[in-house]
Amino acid sequence: QVQLVESGGGSVQPGGSLRLSCSASRGTNSSYYWAFFRQVPGKGREVVAFIRPRDSVRYYATFVKRRFTISHDNTKNTLYLQMDSLQPDDTAMYYCATGSDGGAWSAVATYKFWGQGTQVTVSS
Repeated sequence: QVQLVESGGGSVQPGGSLRLSCSASRGTNSSYYWAFFRQVPGKGREVVAFIRPRDSVRYYATFVKRRFTISHDNTKNTLYLQMDSLQPDDTAMYYCATGSDGGAWSAVATYKFWGQGTQVTVSS
C-alpha cells in the first residue's frame, strides 16, 4: 500500500499560481505512472497531467495549454504540479494518483492509489 497526501491547494485570483504537492508514504517502483486528476461536483474525474519518473515522459490534458508543469522528486517521494495563469475554470478538487506501470495514462481505472484531494478555487 502507498498513502498519498496532497497539499498546496487554496484560493487565488485569476492569473495567479499555486504549487500542489503529493507526498508518498514510501518509495515506489520507478516505472509507476504518476498523475494529477481534478473533479468538480457533478462531473467525473479528469486527468490534468502525467509523469513516468523512469524516463521523465510527461503528458498534459489539452486544457492545460502549457500553464502547468508536473514533476517528481524521487529522493523525496513527492509529486508536484506547478500551476500558473490559473483561471476560474480550473476550480476543482485536485487528486494525485499512482500505482500502475501500464494502461491508459489518462484513465482513472489505471491507478490504484489516490490521495484525499486538495481544493483549488480561482475567483476574483
